[in-house]
Amino acid sequence: MKINRILSGLLALSLLVLAAGCNDGSTTAQNASKASSGAASASTAADGEKPAYTEPGSNGSRTDDKLGFQLEMPEVGEEIVVFHTNMGDIRARLFPEDAPIAVTNFKALVNEGYYDGLTFHRVIEDFMIQGGDPEGTGMGGESIWGEGFEYEFNDNLLHFTGALSMAHSAQPDSNGSQFFIVQGADVTAEQLEASGYAQVMSQDSIEMYEEHGGAYWLDGQVNSDGHTVFGQVFDGMDVVNAIAGVETDSSAKPVEDVIMESVELVTYEG
Repeated sequence: MKINRILSGLLALSLLVLAAGCNDGSTTAQNASKASSGAASASTAADGEKPAYTEPGSNGSRTDDKLGFQLEMPEVGEEIVVFHTNMGDIRARLFPEDAPIAVTNFKALVNEGYYDGLTFHRVIEDFMIQGGDPEGTGMGGESIWGEGFEYEFNDNLLHFTGALSMAHSAQPDSNGSQFFIVQGADVTAEQLEASGYAQVMSQDSIEMYEEHGGAYWLDGQVNSDGHTVFGQVFDGMDVVNAIAGVETDSSAKPVEDVIMESVELVTYEG
């Protein structure tokens, strides 16, 4: 990937942030409920309870998982999400211990059929595919609680190719219903040095980006207005790549609709 592709990616970031739906753009007093310990479980999705925000530990993350764990295959019996699109299926892991609020919200929306029939309304090749807006404009959608919620950054859960992450507006703590999947592009250490990000990235993350590619400028470890990774595609990246390659208009909207015909949570059976 050349430097100009990085610049294009940074421009695409502005599209991702400014055009992402965020309810009414307001924030709430939910930050007052932040707790420093006791990671909440995403099992509360069934009754609609919002987990308390939990601060990352001294390692910058909510678990002791090593950087790169998101790229491992799911275990048999693990709950995964399947996006059934009109271009094929995409299967992804979810990480409820690392992003309990985001996963709870996403699972609850999936269970109520919120995403069924919605489109991937913004597609930028070598960057990401974005969906989850009932309006299909990038300006709509809301969380299961009807208000924005906090960012949940983890230093061990980054925007490598295939990452499933929350889109948000320019307002703080404005996660809602919109999400994106990183389609990614190649990354080199030289590019990271030229961009200035290498100075604030760990050596391990630099090496992982060199190996797997992705969108490093979206990580909370380098960007205080970054995005929350809450899942990872493990099967169907060929479908993600195909979607990323469709013809789009000047607003990065596919000329022909790419539709999530249904989205479901299933048990991984191997």
